[in-house]
Amino acid sequence: MEIGERLASLAAKIQQQKSTIGTEEATKNAFVMPFISLVLGYDVFDPNEVVPEFTADVGTKKGEKVDYAIVKDGELQILIEVKTIGSALSVNHASQLFRYFATTNARIAILTNGQTYHFFTDLERPNRMDEKPFLQLDLLDLDEMLIPEVQKLTKDAFDLDSVVNAAEELKYIGDLKRALAAQFRDPDDEWIKGLTNRVYDGSFTQRVREQFRMLVGKAMKQFLADQVNDRIKAALGGQAYTEAAAAPLTGEEAAGESVARAADGRDERGIETTLEEVEGYQIVRAIACSEVPPARIVARDTKSYMGILLDDNNRKPLARLHFNTGQKYLGLFDEQKNETRHPIESLDEIYAFAEQIRKAAHYYD
Repeated sequence: MEIGERLASLAAKIQQQKSTIGTEEATKNAFVMPFISLVLGYDVFDPNEVVPEFTADVGTKKGEKVDYAIVKDGELQILIEVKTIGSALSVNHASQLFRYFATTNARIAILTNGQTYHFFTDLERPNRMDEKPFLQLDLLDLDEMLIPEVQKLTKDAFDLDSVVNAAEELKYIGDLKRALAAQFRDPDDEWIKGLTNRVYDGSFTQRVREQFRMLVGKAMKQFLADQVNDRIKAALGGQAYTEAAAAPLTGEEAAGESVARAADGRDERGIETTLEEVEGYQIVRAIACSEVPPARIVARDTKSYMGILLDDNNRKPLARLHFNTGQKYLGLFDEQKNETRHPIESLDEIYAFAEQIRKAAHYYD
């Protein structure tokens, strides 16, 4: 599997099991060791590659341990400190990493709770770990732009110089994106004033401030909605679908009408794809990609449901998302292509049916 597929597979496992994990040791075994082995490609059972409970005397701290040390080409390269899944990560949790970073040859330190990974290096002072991470990776909210940076730390493609050289840019881009996200959630007065001055020539009075606070908030929400719709169109509207290509499986002609899209991605039949449907599709895709390449898993929206298909073939259904009514249903199939609808209240409940989705991926082998 490509690294993106491996990350998606681990994310599906985390989503499915995180509620049952309550200790640091369980977090290591369930999530962190698979990250080291499955994603980064190191042999967790070879002490020449991965050293658990790595110990070194650091000043007056004798016998203090870091959870894992990763060795590459005989040199200590990466230190990893683990906290329990769900724990907040802060620099206060990284005291061992700070001390070990200063006394070993490692240039990369990772603080993780199994779901979120904070990557540190020494941008500010040589051989002193920075207080701010240069990269933050959340496996359940994966920023695909960061995947190539994680790739550089894998065993087969280890490129420390490239990681360190890119670290400063990654750090500031990450900080800027989080600052922008904060403004989109709750714009402050300075942000509102700056945007208002670009479109309004009058004095920025208190009345104008309050008026534009509402207008700026509404404009930003609409802007985000437009961006989401563009992504949806790009994801689902890249091909022109015909009724012949989307013949229904069970004779449900009305329910099985396929999406017909123009070259510019607009739906020609009044079918609206919601963000919730796209997120549901992404969850099913993340589950099934442990069995088949993700490129084979395709979504087709209809007026009645979103179909998730193997090989873009309507005769190879993996699941259906019936989200167009008050009660949401997840439709799953047996080997005879009979559909059973399961009521769900939230998208997270899809993970409870992961085994059935994986089985469906093999029905058409």
